[in-house]
Amino acid sequence: MNLTELVLISLGLSMDCFAVALSFGFSGKLVWKDVVRMALLFGLFQGVMPLLGWLAGNSIQSVISPVDHWIAFAILASIGIKMIWQSFPVGPEKKSADIRDIKVLLTLSIATSIDALITGVGFGFIRANIYEAVAIISIITFFVSVLGAKLGEKTTFIPARYAELAGGIVLVGIGVKVVLEHLTVI
Repeated sequence: MNLTELVLISLGLSMDCFAVALSFGFSGKLVWKDVVRMALLFGLFQGVMPLLGWLAGNSIQSVISPVDHWIAFAILASIGIKMIWQSFPVGPEKKSADIRDIKVLLTLSIATSIDALITGVGFGFIRANIYEAVAIISIITFFVSVLGAKLGEKTTFIPARYAELAGGIVLVGIGVKVVLEHLTVI
């Protein structure tokens, strides 16, 4: 996996955090301390979860190596499709929770990083440099979260669902690329 692919995956994974940060920015009640704390926790969880997934994936890698490219595709595509699906609103808009509450922030950090955990399993199958991936995902998520919160403060016309839609499309595209690369090698 090259750096460009890793950055694109990082951006795709960070779109959930961007959407959450954007919606909290809309409230206009955030101060820099809140934004940085949110971004740090989002970045930390988005970085640690792939490492945990990678560790789990490596433990079973020898058993499933003949189909690892299909598993990586299925993981990336399913996460991407889930993000695309969730980007379309269903029912009334939900009232947002208070990001300043640490319990809310931790819950959101975990919820937005579940896809990163599953992606980490896929990293084991495509033999990505997990330490480079963890660092890049964490850093990009931090900055994307800050950008989302600050952009949300300034605008009220950009729906957060567009960020989730874009992230989903990127993840599906990378999943397709993994399979196509494997099929051209055979």
